[in-house]
Amino acid sequence: MRQHTHPFVPYRPDRYDEAEAVRRGKDFVSFLDRRRSVRSFSDEPVPHACVDLAIAAANTAPSGAHLQPWRFAVIGDAETKHRIRVAAEAEERVNYEGGRIPPEWRAALARLETSADKGYLDVVPWIVVSFAEKSTAMPDGSLRKNYYVNESVGIACGLFIAALHAMGLSTLTHTPNPMGFLTEICERPGNERPYILFPIGYAAADCEVPDLARKSLAEATAEIPATP
Repeated sequence: MRQHTHPFVPYRPDRYDEAEAVRRGKDFVSFLDRRRSVRSFSDEPVPHACVDLAIAAANTAPSGAHLQPWRFAVIGDAETKHRIRVAAEAEERVNYEGGRIPPEWRAALARLETSADKGYLDVVPWIVVSFAEKSTAMPDGSLRKNYYVNESVGIACGLFIAALHAMGLSTLTHTPNPMGFLTEICERPGNERPYILFPIGYAAADCEVPDLARKSLAEATAEIPATP
């Protein structure tokens, strides 16, 4: 066995026979395929423990050099949520009505029927903002540089979304641009930048979502032929 300079521990992941592996994979794909982005939420309370568990799931993500360059700001206060809504809508009005979004982008968004109205931010019981840590503040006051930040935070956010879905909760990946107002409202330091804003709650009883189709497996896959 290889000798290590740093601490290592045994790792023995679960193994399944071929049929069980395929069955579990199909079940997981079916489960994730039922997830949809939601813009119509119930105001029904959601336990804080659910938000904590989703963040705990995000914390299992792989990251560059295992530096875990993310921070999740949790907002449940009605006044703060409203401040976020007002600021987000101000930016979105510039996007939708002020011409910041080019015509091609507007055309791509048309079938989603989105607009500058972000009223759901007042309705949801929780807003969670993921922040990407370009560097991390150390106990001595210095800043440690992080690596592969966008990739690492993106993976963590994907697991966060999947965990919410597993608990019967809905969300939306909202990225108002620019997002600097979130740094101010959430009182985050300059070494962090807003990455995604997640409204979190139960889908409203009358919730509707666009009738969309996802890529087929063939469309999402590029098989590379073996070298002769």
